[in-house]
Amino acid sequence: MTIKDFTKKLGSDAPAPGGGSAAALSGAVGVGLTAMVASLTVGKEKYKAHEALMQSVLKDAAALKAKMLETIDRDTEAFNGVTAVFKMPKETDGDKARRKSAMQEALKSATQVPFDMMAYALAGLEITEKAVGKSNTNAASDLGVAALHLKAAAQGAWLNVLINVGGIKDESFATTCQEQGRAILAKALPLADTIYEAIQSAM
Repeated sequence: MTIKDFTKKLGSDAPAPGGGSAAALSGAVGVGLTAMVASLTVGKEKYKAHEALMQSVLKDAAALKAKMLETIDRDTEAFNGVTAVFKMPKETDGDKARRKSAMQEALKSATQVPFDMMAYALAGLEITEKAVGKSNTNAASDLGVAALHLKAAAQGAWLNVLINVGGIKDESFATTCQEQGRAILAKALPLADTIYEAIQSAM
């Protein structure tokens, strides 16, 4: 979909795409901005000392942006997987058992996708941090905006983990997602703020 069509669907009564896909889009925009800043830096004599680093940032940011874009659809598909379970028959005990099992698998998928997104957001922030103070100063504000988008992606993804993980009966899976998710946030949020403040202070 175009951005116009995507936002139109977000504003409709269709339950998907929703917040998870929007968070993934935010992440893709954020790391895309980081890639742009790197592109505006490589090959410039003024930043020759950081050429290798900026080449690496550009490559890594582009790869991560592709993953974030894929996650937009993955999140919608995961949500659709949950809603599909409600359409399964539940007349017999066998039906109910299959429905229960299918729901657990669907909820795991709906939790795993935003969990992956959180990891992508943290990776994006770590890539972005590398460019601070070593990239084209004319595009410094774009790194600040990148950090904000990636922070939103991490927090938005976390909310989508929380709303699904509560219904999962597999305690080991649920606990791992919650503990590791909190650990990712503990790194991502301060890092995003640090990047933003560094950019703002330099202006």
